[in-house]
Amino acid sequence: MQHDSAISSPPFFIRLNQLISNAGICSRRKADQLILAGHIAVDGQVVKVLGTKVAKNAVVTYKGNHLSLEKFKYFLLNKPKGYVTTTRDPEGRKVVLDLISKKFCTERIYPVGRLDYDTTGLLLLTNDGLLAQRLAHPSSEVKKKYHVMLNKAITLDHLNRIKQGLLLEDGEVKVDSLTLVQEDPFQLHIVIHVGKNRIIRRIFEHLGYDVIQLDRIGYAHFTKKDIPRGQWLLLSDAAIVRLKKSLPAFVSLLLLKLS
Repeated sequence: MQHDSAISSPPFFIRLNQLISNAGICSRRKADQLILAGHIAVDGQVVKVLGTKVAKNAVVTYKGNHLSLEKFKYFLLNKPKGYVTTTRDPEGRKVVLDLISKKFCTERIYPVGRLDYDTTGLLLLTNDGLLAQRLAHPSSEVKKKYHVMLNKAITLDHLNRIKQGLLLEDGEVKVDSLTLVQEDPFQLHIVIHVGKNRIIRRIFEHLGYDVIQLDRIGYAHFTKKDIPRGQWLLLSDAAIVRLKKSLPAFVSLLLLKLS
C-alpha cells in the first residue's frame, strides 16, 4: 500500500507578481504595486508581502476577478437562431458553446454579453475575464451594428423619433445611427452602444412594430465577413490588441499587454 506522499506531486510554486504578469494584467513591477495596495488576494486572503510564492493552482483574484494562467483565446461566432447565449441551459436547450468543438478549445470560455434566443449574428467568446468585464461595461462604449427586419414599413416620423432618442421604461435610449437598407422601409441598419436587455426589440415595440429578424452584423471593428452562420473564427493577437486599443484610455490601460 502506497502512502499519500508517494502518490502526490508537490505543487508547482510561482512568484505572485509573475503570476499576475503572466495573466496579462500588467508588468511585474506594476504587479508589486498592486500587491502592496492590497488589490490581490490568494485563496480568499489579501496578500501584501512582496516576493510571496503561491501554488500554481491557487485561486488568485484581482479586485474580485479570477486570474488564470491558461492561454487566453478569443472566438468570434456567427450565432444562428435557436441557441441560448449561456454556458449551459437548465431547460436543455442548445447553447452557443455547443458550436465550438472541444478539439479546438479545451479552455473554459464564455460569451461576452448576450444575444436573444432568436437573434443571430456576431458574438465574442473568451476566457479572458478582465477583457470580458470591461467590454460588457457601458463605459467601454463598444458599438454593435444590427440588421433589423420589421413586420411593417417604418414611417419617417418614427425614424426621426428613434434618432432623437426614445424614453423607455428604464430610461432614455439614443442610437448612434439609423438608416434604411437600400431604401426599404421594412429593413434598417442600426448602430448602438447601449447594452440594455432586448434594447433593439424594445425600441421598435415601443413604436408599435414587431421585429421579424434581428442580426448583429458588426461588433466593434469586427464584421461577419467570411464567417458563415453557425461557424466561428479564432481571433489573432493583433485583432485583440486592436480591440483593446479601441477602448477608452481609462479602460484599456488595464487591458493592453504589450508583447
